[in-house]
Amino acid sequence: MNKAARQSKRLPRFGQKEAARLHDLLVYIVLSLVGIIFVLPFAWMVSNSLKSIREIYRLPPTFIPETLQLSNYVDAWTATPFNIFFVNSVIVSAAVVIGQLFTASLAGYSFARLRYPGRDKIFLLYISLLMVPFTVLLVPLYVQMRGLGWVNSLNAVIIPFLFTPWGTFMMRQFMVTIPRELEDAARIDGCGFFRTYWLIILPLTKPALATLALFTFLSSWNSFQWPLIVLGTPNVKTLPLGLYSFQAQSSMRTPWHLIMAAATFIVLPILIAFVFGQKYYVRGIVTSGIKGGG
Repeated sequence: MNKAARQSKRLPRFGQKEAARLHDLLVYIVLSLVGIIFVLPFAWMVSNSLKSIREIYRLPPTFIPETLQLSNYVDAWTATPFNIFFVNSVIVSAAVVIGQLFTASLAGYSFARLRYPGRDKIFLLYISLLMVPFTVLLVPLYVQMRGLGWVNSLNAVIIPFLFTPWGTFMMRQFMVTIPRELEDAARIDGCGFFRTYWLIILPLTKPALATLALFTFLSSWNSFQWPLIVLGTPNVKTLPLGLYSFQAQSSMRTPWHLIMAAATFIVLPILIAFVFGQKYYVRGIVTSGIKGGG
């Protein structure tokens, strides 16, 4: 064995295991940087919510407050009737989430598990509503709400959103992955369609239900455009409208410390919901793949 061969034998080889570790390290670095970019605006909002107004307008800006102004949250909460706005947002979000979970899961069960003429065509027609921008529906929807007498009522921001093509699509895609043998066994035991849906299918779709609930809650809690159109009186406004009104009522220098405090306690319920539903959310995203009909 010559000298070059002996040297090459002593050198460590860069194999597949090392390459995989390097790949994972690069992925973690990139994801960490992306995560920091996404977290920075929220961290800056929380930081400003704990500052005094003088410190917010200071140049150059500082990230860590000199003195924590916890009273900003109390002042922001009492400066405008946020308690009413909070209750309205809870009512609207809870009603929309519960309604969409029921209607989307029931429609998904129909499109995924039942067999009847025209099922797939009806499903495609219903899903095609996803291609219609919501701004196109604003005028006809407002005319309907006015005709029903629901303007300046929470019904206007609840009833139209109890049905969701996107949620129906996701529930249907999840339900087609459930083995049909479970459904056949329930039928043998005497279960009808609705009882099979309620006792067999629905408990197996918890990840998809949790995912739909999180997305629906996020959309409903942060909804601004449609409530701005149909909700005018303060007693029916939701939190985003309340925050907008609070900012607009400042005649002189904008109290950004109070606005940031209000924005923080508006975002907090979303973070809590995501933390508690993260496990089901990830499982729902992973297992709700695209699959053909049953």
